[in-house]
Amino acid sequence: MANEKEVLLSVRDLEVTFGSGKKKFVAVSDVNFDVYKGETFSLVGESGSGKTTIGRAIIRINPISNGEVIFKGKKISGKIDKETDKWVVRNIQMVFQDPSASLNERATIDYIVSEGLYNFHLYENEEEREEKVVKALTDVGLLQEHTTRYPHEFSGGQRQRIGIARAMVMEPELLIADEPISALDVSIRAQVLNLLKGLQKSRNLTTIFVAHDLSVVRYVSDRIAVIHKGRIVELAETEELFKNSLHPYTQSLLSAVPMPDPQIEKQKKLIVYSQDEHDYSVDKPKFHEIKPGHFVWANEAELAKYREMIK
Repeated sequence: MANEKEVLLSVRDLEVTFGSGKKKFVAVSDVNFDVYKGETFSLVGESGSGKTTIGRAIIRINPISNGEVIFKGKKISGKIDKETDKWVVRNIQMVFQDPSASLNERATIDYIVSEGLYNFHLYENEEEREEKVVKALTDVGLLQEHTTRYPHEFSGGQRQRIGIARAMVMEPELLIADEPISALDVSIRAQVLNLLKGLQKSRNLTTIFVAHDLSVVRYVSDRIAVIHKGRIVELAETEELFKNSLHPYTQSLLSAVPMPDPQIEKQKKLIVYSQDEHDYSVDKPKFHEIKPGHFVWANEAELAKYREMIK
């Protein structure tokens, strides 16, 4: 990658396991990536691939069993002191997938958005707190009068906006958006995506965007990491990934993206991915940089084949 970019977050050899003994399940393994300041970095994969688990591990909701997470040069995974923990919460915020489950039904919108301000005393007086809340809500397209209402009075799209406002009022340096549009109507999706894109530009916000839909991700991302069964199989800049996808799993995801032209859609062949097409019995796979900024999970035999593909 270009060296002039500032690395905000580094994930190294990340592993997340659930359970122990015979019930031990490795949800994420060998995950390595950097996130640069001001970019939108997307984690893409089908349901159960481990993308949300990675996001939750970064923000310390899921404990990690191996590897480390480094934010602004500071290790934030494993055991950390109280001050560092507070600093992480202050600077990394998350927008959750289900806008209904992540909002307290008994609290007013004013309180929900203010919670972080209260916890970190990020206001001088009551007037400043109210100003910050109103600004956070108007930034996401809601109104001042919404502050006195409760979550059940809002639609799914509006609740997701409240979740974004709650995260953005903290002025975080890194936002983890976990499938922020999967529960929304198609018309509302575009609004929320435009909103996140606008916030990124106006605040130089760095975003990790978790999604399963590659067409959505293409619109918002600078770089994309494709995840299959808890492992990154390909990572590249957005247009590079769409033009020169190498891993068969990436190709199968791309083949499932619907085409607006019905004639092209009819003729399109769906690629079905199966792990059986890899022979890793002797020649073991590793994460290789096949060309600057384009990484792929492959063994030596596959690597030779991929190099021929990108010539």
